[in-house]
Amino acid sequence: MSKLLVAYFSASGITKSVAQRLAKGIGADLFEIHPEIPYSSADLDWRNKNSRSSVEMNDIHCRPAIHSKAENMTQYDAVFVGFPVWWYREPSIIDTFIESYDFNGKIVIPFATSGGSGIGRSGQNMSALAPNAKVSEGQRFSADISETELADWAEKQLIKLR
Repeated sequence: MSKLLVAYFSASGITKSVAQRLAKGIGADLFEIHPEIPYSSADLDWRNKNSRSSVEMNDIHCRPAIHSKAENMTQYDAVFVGFPVWWYREPSIIDTFIESYDFNGKIVIPFATSGGSGIGRSGQNMSALAPNAKVSEGQRFSADISETELADWAEKQLIKLR
């Protein structure tokens, strides 16, 4: 049996809720990606081109610092990486997370939450940052997806990538 991790970044709590249901449904460990400097409401104002999130997302090389690291990442065979969709892709802090570990030979499965935006090229972006991992395209979910639906989706992803 493989060891699974659900790692996630959540700005509003929606992604956290989905990540918790996913982890419970598949029996995975859970790790929250906390920024070293927490985001304020003003930081998250996507309508303000000078807000922290806007500035970060406009610089493809931006890597916001993460507060703590996941312990013993080598024990995991597959890592589900969750995030809210920002500017039609993964937030820059997810890129920091992916670049912080050796995903060689691991399965990486992105999942996202959004009111309507798709996941975009997030899977391809993450694959470029972890070239020796098997990275799926990922999927966007609504806030109300059930634990059973998430577990079914996860199992199909794992079968496809193994």
